[in-house]
Amino acid sequence: MAQQPSTPANNASNANTGSLTGASVSIFGGPVHPANTTAVQQPASSSVTSSLTPASTSSSNNTYIMPNSPLKNRAPMDGYRPKVTRTLGQRPACLVNASVTYCGNNQIYAFGGFDQYTDEVYNHVLRLDLVSHQWNLVDNYGDIPGVRMGHTATLYKGDKLLVFGGENEHRTYLSDLIIFDLKTAHWTQPQVSGPIPKGRARHAAVLHEDKLFIVGGITGHDNYVLDDICYLDLKTFTWSRAWRFVGRFDHSASIWGERVWVFGGLSEDMDKVSDLWWLDLKGSPAFESPPHTGSLDRAGLARNAASPRPSYPIAQSPVVGASGYAANSRTAQVNPPSFHIKTYAPPAPGAISSLKFISAPNVPSQMQGIHFHVYSSGTLLDFVTPAATITSKECSLSALDLGALRWQKLAEGREVFNPGYRWHYCTMNEDGTKAWLLGCPTDPIASDLGPNGLEEYLSNIMEIDLRRYGFMGNKHTPETRTDLVRVSSRARHEEPPSKGLGADLAKLFDQPPETGSGTDFIVTALSRESDEDEIMGSALVHAADSIGNDQAWLAPDVPTSAPIHVHRLILQARWPHFARLWSSQMAEFHTKKMHIPEPYSVVKAFLYYLYTDRIDPGSEADDNITADLEDVAGLLVMSNIYNIQHLRLLCVNRLSKELDVDHACIIWYCAGLASEEWLRKRAAGFCMTHWGRIVRTLGFQRLPRTALVELSQEIDMEGRVVGGDELDMIVGGIDGRFGDGGSAVSHRKESVSSNTTQLLDSEGEDDDGMEIS
Repeated sequence: MAQQPSTPANNASNANTGSLTGASVSIFGGPVHPANTTAVQQPASSSVTSSLTPASTSSSNNTYIMPNSPLKNRAPMDGYRPKVTRTLGQRPACLVNASVTYCGNNQIYAFGGFDQYTDEVYNHVLRLDLVSHQWNLVDNYGDIPGVRMGHTATLYKGDKLLVFGGENEHRTYLSDLIIFDLKTAHWTQPQVSGPIPKGRARHAAVLHEDKLFIVGGITGHDNYVLDDICYLDLKTFTWSRAWRFVGRFDHSASIWGERVWVFGGLSEDMDKVSDLWWLDLKGSPAFESPPHTGSLDRAGLARNAASPRPSYPIAQSPVVGASGYAANSRTAQVNPPSFHIKTYAPPAPGAISSLKFISAPNVPSQMQGIHFHVYSSGTLLDFVTPAATITSKECSLSALDLGALRWQKLAEGREVFNPGYRWHYCTMNEDGTKAWLLGCPTDPIASDLGPNGLEEYLSNIMEIDLRRYGFMGNKHTPETRTDLVRVSSRARHEEPPSKGLGADLAKLFDQPPETGSGTDFIVTALSRESDEDEIMGSALVHAADSIGNDQAWLAPDVPTSAPIHVHRLILQARWPHFARLWSSQMAEFHTKKMHIPEPYSVVKAFLYYLYTDRIDPGSEADDNITADLEDVAGLLVMSNIYNIQHLRLLCVNRLSKELDVDHACIIWYCAGLASEEWLRKRAAGFCMTHWGRIVRTLGFQRLPRTALVELSQEIDMEGRVVGGDELDMIVGGIDGRFGDGGSAVSHRKESVSSNTTQLLDSEGEDDDGMEIS
């Protein structure tokens, strides 16, 4: 008696609703055998015994072939589109220059700002519950700050908001720090020391290792643009001195890879800029050591005598009434005189670098639309949202990889933004997996108006799941690998430090048991010889190279790869499907081996992931474990087969970042098989943009015929191929029309008509126009 062969927990079939391959074709182009299909329908959790015929027993070699078809009964993924929701309750007024911060627990806090229609400045605290979509005015206590706008509110340790700076109703620029406890709704103003930074508004604030960094902003009666950077040590509440960095306001800032990154905003010349600046923090004692404590007279704000910067008068704060906020007194401005800080501030320690993006199809123009910049997983996201001058079809969601300094367009505006809305604020969770846009309809009906009969800027909210665009989040971003310190001759017997459990297990991966590795299970794959000449490598396998014999048991004369030696316990702990079949004592329980009919490099990379939780081999990995995009595409399909979400995120993240001409067809094909609709659309758009090069790649030539037809139909109905003088004329027309260095070339729907040589207008801004044809 033998146990029933194992199968995936869910039934299998093609994941892309049969659009790419027929029902009898496997994920890599080979046929799915009837025996496999029959076996798949047996749930893995059951333990059903059956008698094998003598013929099958003699020919099986006791190795069951793992089925290699994507999951059945899994709903196909439609194109993802964020949903807009109407909020309820005490919706804020037409707030401008307020702070809007996601504070965990499905809550967003809004503080301060001024009313666009009445010019009244507020210090109200409002809370939006993202579950009920209800706004509430928060009763708050303690040292309630005065009214302000243009300040920053930064979440600290999950339960505190650090509010810094801004300007009050007298247009006085502030430099105070107030802390709001989210649990108790209590305000406190800590006693600070050190050189108080210049009062400012519309600056950027970012946290790093218990330090609150303040970058840029505007100040003074002539709105002078500051170019400094300083920080507050939150352990001692001591301000550092200010250093010269880059003059900006209304910009964004982030810290990643031991660097401060600054992008966008307005320059000292009041121009919208697309320069990227960064400052190295690592290795600089000025940033790594606590700041020196200087003398401070809080009443007169007398500066440290050693400071070369003279003191300056600060206007007295307005009296705060019993209501907890100062009303707009309509008095004359009492700003302190403007002081040019860059005259005295030294350059920031550490290397300062900058990069200006002149022109590229995927670089979003900062001159058009309303931009929001947020950071996730070492990537700068640029939301180009609709404005009075542009519609949603001209907007986009783009990403800049801060490591590779490469822009990519993740989605067209019509795939993200509903027509008829304007967005005024953007906030993101700490994990970097979700972002929220807050705004209002552009043409509100009577019921959408506030109590004063005017529109409300924060009446609607749109939640954007960034994981649907390949973002893993900050918690899953691998740390930057640093080289180990060389062991000196005196300590040559000292063991190098561990890089983590995954790296230690990788040393035992695929080591024969006779080496003492403790491996006790064998996995085989398609033989290397069967795909040595396979141009697409891991993405496609010839049907002739697939396992034959129309049965689920491996014939003894079928060539397979060399055995991959693994630990059964690791597979059981890390691979839910394997755990189910092992607990059911199926065939693999008795034979201690299995065969996965996928290319050897894909199977080995999959097993390596189970050991290390990564798909990019480290320096200690076997040289035979590659990180080619073809293998990653194969891993994406395997993540769909076995429903391993983290592996799916890793694959989508890397494939989207490294999408290129040579691999675009492979990524498009495998994304369709794995039901990754967003990645499939993106790869298809890339193929259409670079069609002349794509059709000459070996990957394109190896696509199955049905896939070739499917890919060819991704082009617009009215599209045609042009070249030579006609192409030059069209490209010139695009440059002249848009004036953005050819950025409009990447517009998906703008193609050349078969009757005229002009750009076609996109369809009307309706919901049906969201899908890529």
